[in-house]
Amino acid sequence: MDYQEQVENVISSAQLGDLIEFAYPIGYSHWGVYEGDGYVVHFAVADESKVMSKFRGFLQTIFPACGDLLLGETKIRRQLLSEVNVPKGAIVSVSNSQHDLQPSPPEEIRGRLNGLVNKEFTYKLLTFNCEHFATFVRSGKAVCNQIPGKEKDNECVEATKLFSLFVPAC
Repeated sequence: MDYQEQVENVISSAQLGDLIEFAYPIGYSHWGVYEGDGYVVHFAVADESKVMSKFRGFLQTIFPACGDLLLGETKIRRQLLSEVNVPKGAIVSVSNSQHDLQPSPPEEIRGRLNGLVNKEFTYKLLTFNCEHFATFVRSGKAVCNQIPGKEKDNECVEATKLFSLFVPAC
């Protein structure tokens, strides 16, 4: 199945708060949260002109796992799933089963999404990344299961606290 077909498959089945995984060919994944109507909210490059977008695409061909990280600050963006820039060979899917976390009620998920969209953060690969963001929005707990040697579904309390500063109390 080509990438566009995968995107269409996700859009046809995803619900508000679903974890969207962009599995890169090298074993690393980018994560976002499905918002509805074909939109995903995820960590992205903070300020991106067309020139920077092309440069980022070039960096991703050379450094697939960290092309975005080389460009500095990140911004939580609402973007059409079909427009998320991923390296060639990436696979996109709904991946709620990768985390053993209870999803929050829809109104809490929506509040977290709205509170965090357009906020800028410094990306920290091990302690404050896109997977921490996505799991926080879905469950209220920032978790990253991609870190080698770390216990699965172990909350990163610092990331949870930082994200919580930007969302209304539920």
